Amino acid sequence: MTPVGIITAMVTPIDKTNKLNIVATKKLVNHLIDKKVNGLFILGTNGEFHVLSEVEKLRFAEIVITETNGRVPVYVGTGGNSTNQVIKLSKEMTSLGADALSVITPFFVAPTESELITHYQTIADAKIAPILLYNIPKNTGTDISRNTVEKLAEHQNIIGIKDSSGKIENIKGYIDASKNKDFCVLAGSDSLILDALQAGATGAIAATSNVLTEIDVAIYQYWLEGKIEKARMMQDSIEEFRRILKLGTIPSALKAAITYQGIDVGQPRLPVQPLDSESLLDVAKTIEYYKKNFFTEEDNNVPNNYTEPN
Repeated sequence: MTPVGIITAMVTPIDKTNKLNIVATKKLVNHLIDKKVNGLFILGTNGEFHVLSEVEKLRFAEIVITETNGRVPVYVGTGGNSTNQVIKLSKEMTSLGADALSVITPFFVAPTESELITHYQTIADAKIAPILLYNIPKNTGTDISRNTVEKLAEHQNIIGIKDSSGKIENIKGYIDASKNKDFCVLAGSDSLILDALQAGATGAIAATSNVLTEIDVAIYQYWLEGKIEKARMMQDSIEEFRRILKLGTIPSALKAAITYQGIDVGQPRLPVQPLDSESLLDVAKTIEYYKKNFFTEEDNNVPNNYTEPN
């Protein structure tokens, strides 16, 4: 299995009692699949994996995998600091039917390159679904090197890497290091979707596609069709939304935007706080701008021409 296209980095819906919101989760899954995403990526950074219990992670994965019912691949985050605990959770997620597993680098205590390679190889040797490496150094303090990717790409159960470093040079280096191997590179920084595709990435794991689903899908589709100018227009258009994502701590603004669109995914888990009223107004204004300038019912939600926001 080669991960391709736009894979949504899904949020985890939480209800008013601070428990998993099953109804909202099913609504979001079906909404995204109906909008033609190529996969769902759960329990990642925007999925708040770091503030969910293992029981909640397993329950959430079960809900998403069951509701998806094989319509698109489901990628499940199982990473952590303990190699043994990652293996345990990975085996459980594999049993639930995860198509692949995302394994973030250990954090808090940064491993050496040798330790990191051993960590991933040991996990991949277990009887689990294929794994994607997950590089997000600004959050973990560990940057997966090109040399590490070159070595790990040789393992038959390590199928790719999600790079959220924000550096196109990283993506290009990973692509070069894994050439001629059955290994894919996915952009994890939404601002680099098109640049990554042009460099040889197979797709992107995009948080913005929770909300700007049609636009992100259009970037990929236009790129496939060789319509680079249109793909670039769509890529540039997401910057206004990326601006409001910085109004609060991840994933507060993203959850507010999804809720404003009609699926109440709730508040972020503490210690992250919801947006203040002024920021919520900014989110609402921005979503209305996208509704007005990008999509019409007449063109079946195909991205329209747009104007700059006021």
